[in-house]
Amino acid sequence: MKTLECVPELRLKDYTKGDDQQRQQFIEDLFLGLKYFGFIILKDHSIPVEILKRAYSLSEVLFNLSESQKLKYTAKIGGGQRGYTPFGKEHAKDAKVMDLKEFWHIGQELEAGNKYETMYPPNLWPTEVDDFKETFLQIYNELENAGKVILEALTYSLKVDKDYFASMVKDGNSILRLLHYPPIPADADPRCIRAAAHEDINLITILVAASTSGLELLDRNAKWLPVETDANNLIVDAGDMLARITNDVIPATTHRVVNPDDKNSHRYSMPFFMHPHPEAVLSCIDSCKGKAPKYPEITSHDFLMQRLREIGLM
Repeated sequence: MKTLECVPELRLKDYTKGDDQQRQQFIEDLFLGLKYFGFIILKDHSIPVEILKRAYSLSEVLFNLSESQKLKYTAKIGGGQRGYTPFGKEHAKDAKVMDLKEFWHIGQELEAGNKYETMYPPNLWPTEVDDFKETFLQIYNELENAGKVILEALTYSLKVDKDYFASMVKDGNSILRLLHYPPIPADADPRCIRAAAHEDINLITILVAASTSGLELLDRNAKWLPVETDANNLIVDAGDMLARITNDVIPATTHRVVNPDDKNSHRYSMPFFMHPHPEAVLSCIDSCKGKAPKYPEITSHDFLMQRLREIGLM
């Protein structure tokens, strides 16, 4: 495999608007970056920068609400898949201590009568934050569309039909997470960090570059590398579901968010976790089977529920 020195930066428009050579180079670089690092960075995407800036501004307003205001929007069902999850609730799989973060989840808005309507909890919208619903539904749709393009570009390297992922993620149980890492509490367990080492559950995660640094990935040589890029670029990483169906040809890469030198600083982040619909079967892709599949088939819903229990949300 070609050696990469850092997480590759790709131009999404090379795939969506480029000539045949640019498209082919994007396809190859995407596959290589995800195999080698589990991460790539996307420049020149189609999401308007002013929308991203507005979203981060509203996210800051949201988390500045009082604790009692935020707790009104704590989801009663669904393993924290909608609304507010308080500080110190979630932990990484197998971790002994909680992460130093709070977050808000926004999910798919389905039309009435959709077959998954009863499986997806309703979104919760804070009335205290003006334009919240409109802004974040737009961000959700923009990131979902970008994710569909990325997954389509992967189909060529994986030797599956062009609509392989499109049918899997239609009406998918994807989640937009608004994250706030507040100042480190003076009484925090010294083992706690903002987000302990973990892999994401889903197919791919699309992260709008955070307000400050702190994200690190564990490379294939077991070294932690900072993942940094210009504001408003998109950071994409492979999750457990993609690793599972590719038989680890594309591994899910371990990553974390470390504590800052300035313990009084805030960090805001906005990952979009792209999930299949609940009935999608996570089955090994033929081109990735090698000697044999490593993992048994499982529906995406059952796998999600299993992982939510493991991280303390169920």
